[in-house]
Amino acid sequence: MTARPRIGVTVSDRGAKLTWLAHWLAVRRAGGRPVRLSAGGRTDTMGLDGVVIGGGDDIGAEMYGGEVTLDLRIDPDRDRMERRALDWALHADVPVLGVCRGAQMINIHLGGTLHQDMYAAYRGLPRLRTPLARKRITLAPESRLARLMGGGRVAVNSLHHQAVNRLGRGLRVAARDAHRVVQALEDPAAGFLMGVQWHPEFLVFRRRHQALYRGLVRAARE
Repeated sequence: MTARPRIGVTVSDRGAKLTWLAHWLAVRRAGGRPVRLSAGGRTDTMGLDGVVIGGGDDIGAEMYGGEVTLDLRIDPDRDRMERRALDWALHADVPVLGVCRGAQMINIHLGGTLHQDMYAAYRGLPRLRTPLARKRITLAPESRLARLMGGGRVAVNSLHHQAVNRLGRGLRVAARDAHRVVQALEDPAAGFLMGVQWHPEFLVFRRRHQALYRGLVRAARE
C-alpha cells in the first residue's frame, strides 16, 4: 500500500471541472491520491484502493423501473461505467463513498429504486437548491455516518431533485431531513459502503463533512 491510497473519483465528461477540483482537494486533504474516472477518459479501476461515485447527471430511469422522460439530462455511458466500478468494488470489498447521484447509484446497483421527482413524492417540500449548507438533517444514532460525523444534526447543502425510494439489498438509512427524505444510506455489513445525498466536496472547510473523505481514505489504507 502506498503512503497515499489511490482513490478513483467518477465524474461526467462535460461540465465537471469544478466538481473534480473540489473532490481532488478533499481527497488530497484526507491523505489520498485522487484519480479521475470518466466514461470518455480513464475507466480502469485496477490498482485503486477506494472509489468516490460522484454527483452530476440523472440516472437513466430504465435502470430502476422509472418512467422514461425526454427532458432529463442523462449519461448512459457514465451509468454503465459506474455500474462496472461498483461491481468491482463490491466484489473486492474496496471502500466506496457515493455523493448525491453516487448515493442513488449505489442504491440502484443493489436493487433499490428512486423517486424521479422528490417534490412530487413529498408534499410541501421546500425547493432548496444551493451549494451552501442550508438544510438540516438528522443522523441515525447507531450509524457509521454518525460515528464519522459526530452524530446529532448537521447542516448540508442540497442540489438534487431525485431521491432514494425503496432501499437496495443490505442498505439502511443513515440520515433523513425534516421531511423524511433519505439523505444518507450505508451497508453496515460492508467494510465501507456509504452514500450521502448532499455534496461534501463543496464544504471543504467544514470538518464534519471532510470526515467522510478521511474515513474513506482510512478504510482504503486498512
